[in-house]
Amino acid sequence: MSSAKNRLTFKATMAQVSVPATSANLGPGFDCLGLALNMHDRYMAQVLDETGVDIDVTGEGADNVPTTDKNLVIKAMYKGFDFLGGRPRGISLRQLNVIPHGRGLGSSAAAIVGGLALSRALVLGGNERMSNEDMLNIANEMEGHPDNVSAAIYGSANLAWQESQRGHVVAQSLNFDVDPRIGVLAFVPSSELSTSKARKMLPESIPHSEAVRNSSNVAVLVQALQHRPDLLLGATEDYLHQAYRKDAMPNSFALMTKLRKAGVAAFISGAGPTVLVLHTGGETEAAELERAAGDKFHMISLGISRTGVSLVSA
Repeated sequence: MSSAKNRLTFKATMAQVSVPATSANLGPGFDCLGLALNMHDRYMAQVLDETGVDIDVTGEGADNVPTTDKNLVIKAMYKGFDFLGGRPRGISLRQLNVIPHGRGLGSSAAAIVGGLALSRALVLGGNERMSNEDMLNIANEMEGHPDNVSAAIYGSANLAWQESQRGHVVAQSLNFDVDPRIGVLAFVPSSELSTSKARKMLPESIPHSEAVRNSSNVAVLVQALQHRPDLLLGATEDYLHQAYRKDAMPNSFALMTKLRKAGVAAFISGAGPTVLVLHTGGETEAAELERAAGDKFHMISLGISRTGVSLVSA
């Protein structure tokens, strides 16, 4: 199938992509540090001759995710097709959602990156027309910050930022490997928290001394993640955002505080309310931390996803 107007050729076959969950901030790295986690959503799509969208959602958020063109994966696909040069008449989409929604584990970033990857996969020559750098900038425009989407695209750990180039905001990212000794535990509560609500709780400014300490911790954290897991506790201490959001997630903040006092590198994942732990203690330590968390949280032991969004079939 093709669009003569834009000289695009759409593939008739189904494309399937896998996208990792992500954690942003990692304590002090507000809007600039992201980590890909070994939990993946899968999306399958095919272009249709008929006008409109046909969407089926299973798994997380199945009762709440829109099955219209307001669906976030579909919105991202449209953005991707527009960038590539034209939209197909219709789209069939199947979502297999595993990443919890509204928990600070990057479900929206996964949907955005997955939708963009699908649009690229469904266009002949899509990889030449849309680079990963292009994808990062489209995703950043949709998400509003580059940390989660960068990790979802590239995998592992990412330092991401925005800069102005010729009057335009451009997202940039540096990808780096994480020390294989580091494991990840996610303590997921039953309650949700929207990112927009969490962001509204942040102050316009913070004391200069706290900004200095936070900047220092970000610098140390980049090194701790790569080579020095013994520095993770101090490096994950935040001064920018977590304390200001505690009233929106008192149980999560209490658990994070409790774990940190016990010497555990715990922090709020993204906008919350999931508490993430970086550790090197293996299964025995994980079991002890699960008992310490109590019954208000479901613990998930996660590895770090060394790769980002990937094409499963096309």
